[in-house]
Amino acid sequence: MTRNARTPDLTIGGNTVKSTTIRLTSIAAVSVAIVAASGVSGAAASAASATTAPILAPYYTQLDVTGDDRVTAEDLAVAAAAIGITETSSEWASLSILDTDADGELTISDLTDLSHRIIYDDGPFELVEASVLDMQAAMNAGVETSVSITQEYLDRIAAYDRVTVAGASRPLNSVITVNDTALDAAAAADAVRASQGMTTMLLGVPIALKDNYDTVDMVTTGGCGCWNENQTDTDAAIVEGLRADGAVIIAKTSLDEFAYGFVSEFSSFQAPGSTLLVASPYDTSRTAGGSSGGTGAAISANLAAIGLGTDTGGSIRVPSSYNQLVGIRPTVGLASRDGIIPLSLSQDTGGPMARSVLDAAVALDAVVGVDDADPVTARQTGRVPESYTEYLDPAALAGARIGYIGSMVGSDPGTVRLFGQATAALAAQGATVVEVTPPQGLAAVLGEGSGSTNEFLHDLNGYIATHLGADVEPRTLSDILATGNYVTSRQSVYVARNNVTEETYQGWAGPSGSHTIQLAAGKDLVTQLMDDLDLDALIYPSTNAYGTQGTNMRLSPNTGMPAVTVPMGQTAQGETAPGSGVNLEFLGRDFDEGMLLGLAYSFEQATHARTSPSLFGPLG
Repeated sequence: MTRNARTPDLTIGGNTVKSTTIRLTSIAAVSVAIVAASGVSGAAASAASATTAPILAPYYTQLDVTGDDRVTAEDLAVAAAAIGITETSSEWASLSILDTDADGELTISDLTDLSHRIIYDDGPFELVEASVLDMQAAMNAGVETSVSITQEYLDRIAAYDRVTVAGASRPLNSVITVNDTALDAAAAADAVRASQGMTTMLLGVPIALKDNYDTVDMVTTGGCGCWNENQTDTDAAIVEGLRADGAVIIAKTSLDEFAYGFVSEFSSFQAPGSTLLVASPYDTSRTAGGSSGGTGAAISANLAAIGLGTDTGGSIRVPSSYNQLVGIRPTVGLASRDGIIPLSLSQDTGGPMARSVLDAAVALDAVVGVDDADPVTARQTGRVPESYTEYLDPAALAGARIGYIGSMVGSDPGTVRLFGQATAALAAQGATVVEVTPPQGLAAVLGEGSGSTNEFLHDLNGYIATHLGADVEPRTLSDILATGNYVTSRQSVYVARNNVTEETYQGWAGPSGSHTIQLAAGKDLVTQLMDDLDLDALIYPSTNAYGTQGTNMRLSPNTGMPAVTVPMGQTAQGETAPGSGVNLEFLGRDFDEGMLLGLAYSFEQATHARTSPSLFGPLG
């Protein structure tokens, strides 16, 4: 895959991540400690500085004076040597960027600020709720390694996933397969860090994948017992991107079988006719949502750092809302679908699910790109930034113009209250929030159905022909039905899909099919609405508490436009399911993920609405 870059003109005003500072004892000690305490040799530190790949922009890159696109010990040494220089000095032009307090002199205060921008933390590390930045800071300092972090996550999976913990009513059931080679991959990442430094923000970070992503080191079941033997000989394109950035693939997470529905019921590795359901870590009597429910439950319960899900009609955003996560449904064409078991390729897309906007943005960086095996990705050429983290500005909402449609808020008391609080928070951060009149034709956009019926057989056959493992015996939908090894309550659904003819498919999803025409019309309509009203984004509740909100989930897939969902709070006593999370969703124009992530980040930093599930805290 290839990338195409553009650089937005945005800045970050301050450090908003909790664990990235170093402890200063003396100016000399700082420079030495950053290299020595990390266990990295001077040569290795130089190798790390030589890379041109951005790490995090702009906060951790904007004060770079050594030309390596990040703040490192070398920058600190330059600043230390420059203490006392003033704006009257001939050197000021090249060093003035270090004057962070703008007093016209380089002082110890400026040096301290610069030190905060080095990704390094030699203090205590807690895995629960740790961000990717926290992990990198701890690994750079030598406090943790990828092996130790990966082992901690493996321990948590063993302790929490298939066990009914104290206070719970049933297990999470969020993981289908644990990767037996995860620790080997982690050790390889540690070796890269020792020889080259931190090469990417995902180096050594454990990632969980929905079990419809092909992996060469684990079977890909699609949640169906019929495909327990599906060992593919290639990775999905998205998985290739993650591995290229040094991520550790730790596990495959459960899903609603073949990504069909929102309850995450699966039959993988169960006796024929038997199934399991994924539980929410906040209330195990309730569903984690779907179809990416296992990813949602696992990431929220801190069983991995970041997860990847897929979304056809809400399958990333529903479990993200139920589990208080950030979820990205990218523009169709931003990330390749090759190597993912399809549901409906007119609307399918893969994307990150994470505990923070920053983590989601870092993951998105790794998985975008043009892929000849998925021709729709050619649309992204010239429209992808070098790093989506460039947009993560706490002040991004200032001056933004955001619209909402009143009917999409619904009438659920908890959702209405939380949405009102959210719009107030947006306004407090400088955004203009306006209610807009729905344009004529919007009902048709929201009312268009999923392609999961008319497209499933056609698209599944394409996957079978190109990716299905050689040892799998059921190689048609008819074969699968004959095994009885699937969610048998859906037999009639599978029979109906199996009866869809090629003529029906073409009339629906062909070049002039009714669905194809409606999706294009939906994109045009909503884009025109935003253009006419000069809107940067549309917002609406992703769901109610453990329940859908009207047809909100259809707006993004029925236009192909991107959406980012982020926690906006929890329901209260007297409201539906008190204490349950509800998310706010931002929808934008095609390939405007950077803008949406900036708005979502600014909202997240202003509200800090996510809570951690109390039943799944640190191991004893």
